[in-house]
Amino acid sequence: MERTSFVMRFVTATPKSTWLALAFFAALTLLVLPLLHLVVPTASIFHVSAYVITVGGKIMCYAIVAVAMDLIWGYAGILSLGHGVFFALGGYMFGQYLMRQIGLDGAYHAALPDFMVFLDWKAFPWYWAGTDSFAFTLFKVVAVPGLLAFIFGFFAFRSRIKGVYFSIITQALTFATMLLFFRNETGFGGNNGFTDFKRLLDLPITTPEMRVTLFGLSALMLLFTLLLGRYLTASKFGRVLTAIRDAESRVMFIGYNPLYFKLFIWTLSAMLCAVAGALYVPQVGIINPGEMSPANSIEIAIWVAVGGRATLIGPVIGALIVNLSKSFFTQTFPDYWLFFLGALFVLVTLFLPHGVVGLWKKIRDTMRSKKA
Repeated sequence: MERTSFVMRFVTATPKSTWLALAFFAALTLLVLPLLHLVVPTASIFHVSAYVITVGGKIMCYAIVAVAMDLIWGYAGILSLGHGVFFALGGYMFGQYLMRQIGLDGAYHAALPDFMVFLDWKAFPWYWAGTDSFAFTLFKVVAVPGLLAFIFGFFAFRSRIKGVYFSIITQALTFATMLLFFRNETGFGGNNGFTDFKRLLDLPITTPEMRVTLFGLSALMLLFTLLLGRYLTASKFGRVLTAIRDAESRVMFIGYNPLYFKLFIWTLSAMLCAVAGALYVPQVGIINPGEMSPANSIEIAIWVAVGGRATLIGPVIGALIVNLSKSFFTQTFPDYWLFFLGALFVLVTLFLPHGVVGLWKKIRDTMRSKKA
């Protein structure tokens, strides 16, 4: 009975416009686009190409990361500049399974991945044990990045490291991990990483059906992340989290220990990023240490800033705007992309402190006041 009443409070607390937007998004991504890709002939103007499906799935994975970032930055006030490491770790954990699925179809026709054969390895290292199991791989996708985040967060938050100092050590974390994965002896493909995937669950990974399936899973995971974020932020936990962001010392004074609240949302955010990474890898067909670069983690923060912090839907919009702009600039003006990204961040900081969502709310309120 209590559960039912909570669900009703949760549903009624969510604005009607949000539910309509989510319903439209679900219908578009789970029904319309896949059908236009699978059913409509290629020659038709209504056909959705494989490129659109792949880019759409990739951007939805980025949007999941952006929402996860919003949970810790927008609601908890914890600015991480190293969240790319959890995204990449999730991708690497799932990439191990995809590499095992290649089997004897590699260039060397050996049971080991090609990079291990090239380096004259005779057997899989111990941390590759169980990577041929899909269920165990799913466990590793969330467990390994989650454990790293928990250990890192426990010592950082217990030491009351926050603000710019916390941001700096997260940058150090992702940079150190990137350097580790660049080494061939680490056993993760070195500079080239994992690529040339053949199958997923013994099914060809490049078929239209598999492409649409991964696209749909990315959409469902994004919806789940948004609903989970709404559930947390609308609860007592979310109110305490916001209080910690605004006045942590006062929260401690009234008897709450910020450590456990910050550690939970930090670890959860890292695990959501890892799941996004696992969905990202089979769609783009590669994972390498470049995904751990500090620049990628900074870009995640820009997505949230552009869309609007502490809004949940804002980071999704920000990820969409920035990544579509990136696709355009890297193809049309590749030398100017970083200049555009830097200018975008400066302009948003100066003129749109609440992001695109904040601008929309301001316009809406102005129109309502004029009508009144």
